Amino acid sequence: MRVDVLTIFPSMFAPVLGESMTGIAQERGFLDLHVHDLRDWTHDLHRTVDDAPYGGGPGMVMKCEPIFEAIEAISKMAPVPPHIIFLAPIGTPFAHAAARELSHHERILLVCGRYEGFDERVLTLADEIISIGDYVMSGGELGAMVIVDAVTRLIPGVLGDAESTVDESFVDGLLEYPHYTRPAEFRGMSVPDVLLSGDHAKIERWRREQSWERTTQLRPDLVSSGAANLTKEGSEKGATSER
Repeated sequence: MRVDVLTIFPSMFAPVLGESMTGIAQERGFLDLHVHDLRDWTHDLHRTVDDAPYGGGPGMVMKCEPIFEAIEAISKMAPVPPHIIFLAPIGTPFAHAAARELSHHERILLVCGRYEGFDERVLTLADEIISIGDYVMSGGELGAMVIVDAVTRLIPGVLGDAESTVDESFVDGLLEYPHYTRPAEFRGMSVPDVLLSGDHAKIERWRREQSWERTTQLRPDLVSSGAANLTKEGSEKGATSER
């Protein structure tokens, strides 16, 4: 997958996305990441990307011209046109289902907002507008990194164990069950006996029950909204379950 990022702070990305799984994905050719400086498409001495808002008010607004020119130029840098995503608070909240859908695209372009936001006219270029949460950040760069990380790990071949992307929190709307590893006992805390039993059917049943209980306790909103696709016993509530 090719991922292009348009930002006024391109140096933010390499220290994060060059490490760990996203770094390995780039080394192995699964992720082709290109970060572009929006200021390269300005035409004044000060490389201006923002201006005062019409109608008055605090802050500055990101200008139309450099964004339009940048997206038009970046779109031509590869044979496949990108799926264009703007990072903005008005966007659809990002979730696992969105990450999975984006992982099927050959190419995406993430446009990072700053200041008070974009001139509304640039949003006519968007295929999608995404927000990573209901809080205010300084810009869209960290959100773009979140999306790249979440999407990259779903690209086939990136993770060594294909099951790793199936048996996780939010895949079926439930939080993931508790995990344990050696030693079997530590400071008076023991691993549940069922996990040491070798009975895979009992282990699977215990894990479903734990996922359900953890979700109802920590994220009851997932249950009340119907996002959780499995009952405590593991029977399907909807056809979208990926278990």
